[in-house]
Amino acid sequence: MSLRRMTVAAMAIATALTMSACGSDDPAPPNRTTTASATSTAETSPPLELPTAAELNELMERGLDPATPVEEKVAMVEGSEQDPNLFAQVAAAAQQAGAQVQVLDPVIDNGDGSASAQLQLTINGQVQQNNLPAIFVPGPNGTWRLSKATACSIVAIAQLTSPACPA
Repeated sequence: MSLRRMTVAAMAIATALTMSACGSDDPAPPNRTTTASATSTAETSPPLELPTAAELNELMERGLDPATPVEEKVAMVEGSEQDPNLFAQVAAAAQQAGAQVQVLDPVIDNGDGSASAQLQLTINGQVQQNNLPAIFVPGPNGTWRLSKATACSIVAIAQLTSPACPA
């Protein structure tokens, strides 16, 4: 497999591996947006605690685990209900490339309800030089999920197509 193709597959794995959510025992706050009505609602709810890189790394394996139900995987990526079959494509590409992803510290609060972290890609045991930025947004039931924008960027880099990601 060429280095280019392995790199493309590694980018695809980032989608599957970061489809993890970080759970909390706290009640789920409503989705936060920048509108005035959402801001006033968000003020009455406790903020969702930022996940640590270690927490995200513990959960990332679920995204590629064939035993994880598709319904759970769909909840791990914003907008992914439009293309639940994308997960099988990403998992196959990742396995073929021997790719691994690690969320690096720190996980940063973006101040708008989202969080950012860098993903380090390893292909066949070789750490790639450039890290991949990822944005996580609040998901259902007090969880975090990969933003649709980040997922669609990875889909484009991996040269995949998805109804969830308009051209």
